[in-house]
Amino acid sequence: MPADISLFTLTLLALAALAAGWIDAVVGGGGLLLLPALLVGLPHTPAACVLATNKSTAIVGTTAAAVTYVRKAPIDVRTALRIGLAAMAGSLGGAFFAAGINSAVLRPLIMAVLLAVLVFVLLRPAFGTAPAPSGPVSARRMLAAVLVAGLGIGFYDGLIGPGTGAFLILALAALLHMDLVTASATAKVVNVCTNIGALTMFSLQGTVLWQLGAVLALFNLTGGMVGARMALKRGVGFVRGVLVVVVVALLCKLVYDQWLAG
Repeated sequence: MPADISLFTLTLLALAALAAGWIDAVVGGGGLLLLPALLVGLPHTPAACVLATNKSTAIVGTTAAAVTYVRKAPIDVRTALRIGLAAMAGSLGGAFFAAGINSAVLRPLIMAVLLAVLVFVLLRPAFGTAPAPSGPVSARRMLAAVLVAGLGIGFYDGLIGPGTGAFLILALAALLHMDLVTASATAKVVNVCTNIGALTMFSLQGTVLWQLGAVLALFNLTGGMVGARMALKRGVGFVRGVLVVVVVALLCKLVYDQWLAG
């Protein structure tokens, strides 16, 4: 636990972890909330430690959401694990290179991802409300899914992370013709694999703030379980609206920290 963290900051980070678990389970992209919150709340902590601690928190909520989905949604476990193993390898590589990232570089990268997700959500208001077209999956599409959703997005998740869940849902729906509920369930299994890979590398590098991660993980776990159940019952329209508000607020805060703060 960082010695200089205040109770107020810890409380805000715990609430961010709770909300991130909820958002990630429902629509993907919980890291878009938690990682920037950690960057803002721990401004003097090395970026590698922030990335590692975010991963130690996210893996708990993602696993809870994956278990909830698998129990109640149709999912091809073989396909999920095939992509997941590739994603684990990709995230190991991404986490290895993440050790060289500093906050001055990380913040603009996060802002770019936040902006891209915001534009997508605003231009595609129907995302998550209608199923993707169904149909047989060819070997070529499966290979593309392993390369893009596995190695590619896995590498991104290990290197940076925010938005991984949303990107996986998009890729799986587009490449494998999954409906959005099945894509969400499959994405959670793949995301657990990327988290395992990245967290393994971060642990070997000694960059995880385990005490802080454990506290935040409890809140993330609760959010993930509640969010997965809500996704199966109520859809994602309300969460999309919340995500837009959160992304805009974080963009403003990160822009201020990067260029306007004294």
